[in-house]
Amino acid sequence: MAFAAPVNSHVKSRIALFDLDNTLLTGDSDVLWCDFLMDRGVLDRAQFAARNADMEARYKAGTVSAQEFAGFYLETVKGRTPDSLDGLRREFLRDVVAPRLSRDAIELVRAHRGAGDLCVVTTATSRFITELTAQHLGVEHLIAIEPEIAQGTFTGRAVGVLNMREGKVVRLHEWLAARGEKLEDFVSTAYSDSINDLPLLEAVNEAVAVDPDERLHPIATERGWRVVRLDR
Repeated sequence: MAFAAPVNSHVKSRIALFDLDNTLLTGDSDVLWCDFLMDRGVLDRAQFAARNADMEARYKAGTVSAQEFAGFYLETVKGRTPDSLDGLRREFLRDVVAPRLSRDAIELVRAHRGAGDLCVVTTATSRFITELTAQHLGVEHLIAIEPEIAQGTFTGRAVGVLNMREGKVVRLHEWLAARGEKLEDFVSTAYSDSINDLPLLEAVNEAVAVDPDERLHPIATERGWRVVRLDR
């Protein structure tokens, strides 16, 4: 699928906001990270696999709270240092994530970057897991769940507003304010697959549903939002 570069506005700059999991990435970073850690023997599969599958299902259904969701996945690194996991996360990027970033997803991001748009990956997965993915995509800016680190060690807790559902809009406004900007300064586009991102999609000028889930699809259709299918 070919993506034409977005047309630049003569009045405003443009901002493109990309959800990561099941949007640019085929699969969910948190779920894939847990599977990866189980494969490497870091997590006990007998104790963790069923919980991981349950959390994924409840996230897709939109029935799990942001606090429970974030806490569950931050638990996977609790008590460890970023340095001790850095080799694993680089291996995770190389062997698991990069092969799941489709040509269409890469081309979509490239089109926005080529048009000079301000590009941001915004995800409900932790920064520690996703910052290498954003770099791999050539996206400088990442808004993610921020894991707390105390005395050099992950605590299993998050810092600040969780970047999930309404929190994605709050964090976006905070991030822009820190730059001396506001969302209304831009012609804004957001891409997501998930009903969990409905607040973000409603906050921008152009909402694009990417392979939308069964709850988002009828909303996108009813509201006349663009629906795209990325070659997986």
